[in-house]
Order: sequence, then structure tokens, then C-alpha cells
Amino acid sequence: MPDPSTSPNPLVGDEAIERQIRTAGADAAPRVAVADIEAMHRSLQVLTHQFPGTTVTVAIAVLPDGFVVSTGHSACISAANFDAAIGEGIAKGNALAAARDKLWELEGYLLRNRLQTA
Repeated sequence: MPDPSTSPNPLVGDEAIERQIRTAGADAAPRVAVADIEAMHRSLQVLTHQFPGTTVTVAIAVLPDGFVVSTGHSACISAANFDAAIGEGIAKGNALAAARDKLWELEGYLLRNRLQTA
């Protein structure tokens, strides 16, 4: 397996990628920026539901306009190990992680569409 530290694009976080883009001068054209995604991500409301009689918890990440961006879930194999607060935390975390990826995808599509119709 190659050493990620020697790769031209190692797996790094959004802020590090943003620095790479600016350093390379690859920010000349309109684009979706980390700040755009962060602002939308902070605006998400996460709603959860634990299904009675099960160890399943689901979460949805919703934008202020009511659009559901993503879902997340958690489930425990054994009811004896189930803790509702832990399940809720895992489901919320999964929904928020999926929302970040989906926001990049949706905002990229929206910008591409605007640029092609301009």
C-alpha cells in the first residue's frame, strides 16, 4: 500500500484540501468552498426516533427549509447492551457525516447547472 504522505492527494480533511486548492491556484473559477458547506452543515437540524421494542434508532438531517439531506441509523445486536442515548448519538453522527458528503454533491451539482445555463 502506498504511503499517503507521499501521495499527491493524501486523504486529508476539508481545510487541508482548501489550502491545497488555494496554494495551487485552483480557485480561479466559481466553486463550492468549505465555508459554504460548513455554514449549511451548521444549519442542519437532526431529528431522531427510537423504535419501541427494538434497538434501532434513526436520524434525519434537515435543512432549515425542511429538505431532508441525509439519514443515519444505529442498531444494537443484543437488547441487553442497548443504551438509547448511545444509539441516538451514533445515529446523529452517521446522519451528519452523510449530510456533509451529500451537501458537497448537491451544491456541486447546483453550481454546475448554474454555470451551464448562464
